[in-house]
Parts: sequence; C-alpha cells; structure tokens
Amino acid sequence: MPIEPLNLCGKLLIAMPGMSDPRFEKSVVYICAHSDEGAMGLIVNKPMPDVALSDLLKQLSIKPAGQNGDIPVYFGGPVEVGRGFILHSSEYKLDEHTLTVDAQFAMTATQDVLRDIAAGSGPKAKLLALGYAGWDAGQLETEIQQNGWLSCDATADVVFDQPSADKWTAALKLLGVDALTLSATAGRA
Repeated sequence: MPIEPLNLCGKLLIAMPGMSDPRFEKSVVYICAHSDEGAMGLIVNKPMPDVALSDLLKQLSIKPAGQNGDIPVYFGGPVEVGRGFILHSSEYKLDEHTLTVDAQFAMTATQDVLRDIAAGSGPKAKLLALGYAGWDAGQLETEIQQNGWLSCDATADVVFDQPSADKWTAALKLLGVDALTLSATAGRA
C-alpha cells in the first residue's frame, strides 16, 4: 500500500509509548521542515543536564548581558549534535539566515542569534537545541504508519512555556489523549 504524503511542517510529533529508539522515548519533536525529500525537526522536551547557554557563549567568546545566558540547552536530536539551532518566536528574523516555519515559529542557526540573545535583543521566546532529528524521504511517514508517532498542531505554550517534563503529556492533551490510554502496538481494523 503506498504511503500517503504528509506535510508536517510546523507540527509536533509525539512519540508513542512503543518507540523503539531510546533517544526518542517520550519525545516531542517540532517539525521545522518537511518535503518529499525528508523531514527535519528539533526535540523540545529533553534538556541536556550538563550544558547551558552560558557555557556555549563562553566557548564562542560572547559575553552575556545580565542573566541572558541562563537558558537551558536541549538535545535536539542525534544528527549533527555539535551544531546549534534556535527555535524561536517568529517576530525575530535575521534575513536569509532565519527559516520562517509559520506565523508562530521560526528557526535560526547562526552565531548572530546567540549574540542577540546574549545582548537581550533576541527573540521573545526561544529554545536552543544541539543536534536535530532527521528523516529520509518517506521514513517519517513509514514511522507514523507503524504507530511510532502521533502529530498535532504546535502551540507556543507547549514548545516554550511548559516544563520539559510535562511537554509530552501536554502535547497529548492537545489531541485530547490521555497517556494512560495509549497502546504501544498498532492494529488494523
């Protein structure tokens, strides 16, 4: 049976309980780009316990003003883990360096956004991630068909405001789903 093409750009992926890859267990992934060539997203609920923005700013010789270096850094996914991505509110733009995903969200992956954040002039809402989640053509659609993921509309509240430990449950609630009712196996009617 052919897999139906999807456009999940700007959506949240919610890992199902039976997710076989431990890096994605109970993950919430914001999809930044999705086409027939593949998909790219950032895990938004897995902070890295031993890394903070202030550490990265120090490595880049950027001095934060005030408390602007005190935001957590997230594990964005297993691809290019040494590369940083800022998922942020869409009012902030750096011309050709910012990918506007939709009316609420944008992503920038340059040191300029880090300088602006450190100076207090960056985006209002932001999430810094190291690495990203990537899927080849058709791979994400196959994983969804095999009951690996649910998807829903993204909200700034779930992505930026909820405590990391609550984002998975909060994303499920956007769908009206209680985590206790989810099954790890797929079925056929």
